[in-house]
Amino acid sequence: MENHTNVTEFILTGFKSHPGSQFFLSVLFSTMYIVTVVGNACMILIIRMDSKLHTPMYFFLENLSILDICYSSVITPKAALAFSLGRRIISYNGCASQMFFFSLFGTTEAFFLAVMAYDRFTAICNPLLYQIIMNKRLCVFMVVGSYLSGCINCTIQTGFTFSLSFCGPKEIHHFFCDVPAVMHTSCSDTLVNEIVMLAVCGSIIVGTALVVFISYVYIIITIVQMPSAESRHRAFSTCSSHMLAVSLFFGTVFFMYAQPGATSSPDKSNTISILYTVVIPMLNPFIYTLRNKEVKGSLKKQLKRKGF
Repeated sequence: MENHTNVTEFILTGFKSHPGSQFFLSVLFSTMYIVTVVGNACMILIIRMDSKLHTPMYFFLENLSILDICYSSVITPKAALAFSLGRRIISYNGCASQMFFFSLFGTTEAFFLAVMAYDRFTAICNPLLYQIIMNKRLCVFMVVGSYLSGCINCTIQTGFTFSLSFCGPKEIHHFFCDVPAVMHTSCSDTLVNEIVMLAVCGSIIVGTALVVFISYVYIIITIVQMPSAESRHRAFSTCSSHMLAVSLFFGTVFFMYAQPGATSSPDKSNTISILYTVVIPMLNPFIYTLRNKEVKGSLKKQLKRKGF
C-alpha cells in the first residue's frame, strides 16, 4: 500500500464535546499522572533498597513499574496539556511516534503479566525447583523477550496504519493516537488493516491471556490440595494482586482490540481507553502494595529508618 497523504497534522477531538469539563479533565489527568509516577517510583525504590525483595517476582514487578511510568508518559501529559490549553494539534510524525511507543509499552505489559503468571505458577506448583527454573538468565531473557515482542507488534501496527492515505478530515476522535481511531480517519480502504490488527493484537491478547489462565488453573488446583489453611491463604495472597491486575488489563484491552469492529465506536473507546492508559498504571503499585505483606513490611521498615 502506498501512502499518498496530504495531512501533516491531526486534531485530537476526544472529549471536546464537553467544554465545561476541560479544566476538570486536565486536573484529573495531571493528578493521576503524578500519582502514577510517584507510586511506581516508590515501588521501584522499595524493591531496590530491600535485599529481601531481590527475587524473580519482584524483579518482574520492578520492571512492570518502570514500564507503567513509560506507558503513562506517552499519553497522559499530552492529553492533560490538550485539555488545559486547548492545544489538540499533533503532527503527523508525532502521532506516529505516540502510536509506536504506546503499542510498544502496551504489548510489553501484556507479556509481562503473562511472565508474572508463569513465575507464580512455578513458585506454587514447583517450589523445590523454583530457584533453579527461575534463574537470573531466564528472568532477563523473559523481560527482553517481552520488549522484543512489543517492538514487533508496534512496528507492524504503526507501519500498516501509516501506510494508509489521510486526505482529510484531520480530526481523530480520541485523546491520543490509538490505532483504531487513526485508522478511522483514513480515506483508504481499511479492511486489510483491520484484519491485520485483529489477527496480530487478537493473537497476542488471547495468547498471553491463555498463559495466564492455564497458569492460574494449575495454581488454584495446587492451592486447593494444600493440607493447611495457612498455606492456602499464604499462597493465595501472593497471587491475588496479580489476578486483579490481570483482570483489569486484559478485560479492557480485549474489549478494545481483540474483537471485530473495534474501529466502529470511537466515542465508546475514549472512556474505555482511560482505564488502561491512565487508571491501571496508577492503580498497579497500590494493588501490589496493599495486598502484599512483604512490600508493606519493607515500606514500614524504610519509613522507620527515615524517622517516620
